[in-house]
Amino acid sequence: MLSSKKKYIVNGNSGIKAQIQFADQKQEFNKRPTKIGRRSLSRSISQSSTDSYSSAASYTDSSDDETSPRDKQQKNSKGNSDFCVKNIKQAEFGRREIEIAEQEMPALMALRKRAQGEKPLAGAKIVGCTHITAQTAVLMETLGALGAQCRWAACNIYSTLNEVAAALAESGFPVFAWKGESEDDFWWCIDRCVNVEGWQPNMILDDGGDLTHWIYKKYPNMFKKIKGIVEESVTGVHRLYQLSKAGKLCVPAMNVNDSVTKQKFDNLYCCRESILDGLKRTTDMMFGGKQVVVCGYGEVGKGCCAALKAMGSIVYVTEIDPICALQACMDGFRLVKLNEVIRQVDIVITCTGNKNVVTREHLDRMKNSCIVCNMGHSNTEIDVASLRTPELTWERVRSQVDHVIWPDGKRIVLLAEGRLLNLSCSTVPTFVLSITATTQALALIELYNAPEGRYKQDVYLLPKKMDEYVASLHLPTFDAHLTELTDEQAKYLGLNKNGPFKPNYYRY
Repeated sequence: MLSSKKKYIVNGNSGIKAQIQFADQKQEFNKRPTKIGRRSLSRSISQSSTDSYSSAASYTDSSDDETSPRDKQQKNSKGNSDFCVKNIKQAEFGRREIEIAEQEMPALMALRKRAQGEKPLAGAKIVGCTHITAQTAVLMETLGALGAQCRWAACNIYSTLNEVAAALAESGFPVFAWKGESEDDFWWCIDRCVNVEGWQPNMILDDGGDLTHWIYKKYPNMFKKIKGIVEESVTGVHRLYQLSKAGKLCVPAMNVNDSVTKQKFDNLYCCRESILDGLKRTTDMMFGGKQVVVCGYGEVGKGCCAALKAMGSIVYVTEIDPICALQACMDGFRLVKLNEVIRQVDIVITCTGNKNVVTREHLDRMKNSCIVCNMGHSNTEIDVASLRTPELTWERVRSQVDHVIWPDGKRIVLLAEGRLLNLSCSTVPTFVLSITATTQALALIELYNAPEGRYKQDVYLLPKKMDEYVASLHLPTFDAHLTELTDEQAKYLGLNKNGPFKPNYYRY
């Protein structure tokens, strides 16, 4: 039962060290740019995490409609206008996508059914900033079914599926997001979620840390009523640890990114499938025999390498960590420095979470028609800004695919302007997102219902028991049957028959 989840104490982990750089927002929101200004902003290269993610092109997008949603007066069928989406008339299409996603998200649907009577989030006012896709919609509607009120913005200017945002708005969710926002629009949407008369959030669900940063910067007094933060991404988690280290974290925060059910499933299995999908949709290329260098051999890198190797590609790996490097070698990949292979490879994929992994020097040395893309969280891995120079010509080939042409005629194929490939150029497997979304929902329930004093102003990892519960909710999909310990076996191992089955230090 969900109520039993409240008794597990989470072990904190403050060992992650990261240099955090917040975007300096200089625009005032009472001085809105012109339509031309917004369009030019949306094509610019941003150094903030607003450009960290992208999303697959929405098939209902209309290139003929250049009117900004901020200039439209829209109402849903109930007369409600507390939202800002591309086109509320797309709601019916979005509802069909949400219904399809529900079929592949069994744990969230089970959670909705089991806990709907208890309403464990009754009274919760959740402000969220994540990708707005059909899978996110299932999460939002589950939170609503569990008693929460939600207001939502997108965590990136390209991550929204317009028809899904319309469906949520039609259902009564205050959603402020559309695909192709300018950077000014991005922060305006977040502000509309947070700064509303008669409503103040008491929980934050963030992906990347921009929402948390905005509240810290503009509305710090709101943290007096906020019970906790749930953060999904590596960048957002690093920001939280930085705040904690500086003594500036005002509320407890739950690190979902480093939970087992996020790291070992979303990061690995999701990327193993979506890397091929993204590359194939954008370039129509054959993988067999192609030389590929994958920068980083964490869970994302492992997934990318496994998929490409299975398709017959020759895969090289770069790494800074000797443990991950040894894993790559033992898995049959050649460990190299990027400079050693940059002239010969056909594809360069970054997935490190770092910055300037691929520099202008690397880009200058690549061979003609080399494909360059990013599978890491942030758009900082590839130095795209260095390509915005007069001597280089940009040529848009198709949506999210650019040729960057050198004076001698050499060209590289840049995907998604260096943003996250799978959410920009394809889609990601719904079932894997069900695992992550269920973890987020349980983290919100845990923090919201925790008695005062259980969690201090620090960053916590999810309880092991909660990870196991999330996994168990997904097993019936495979008609899987767990073996149960006998009393004698449980006593021998020193375990409770119902778990948790591994200590916190166990490496899956």
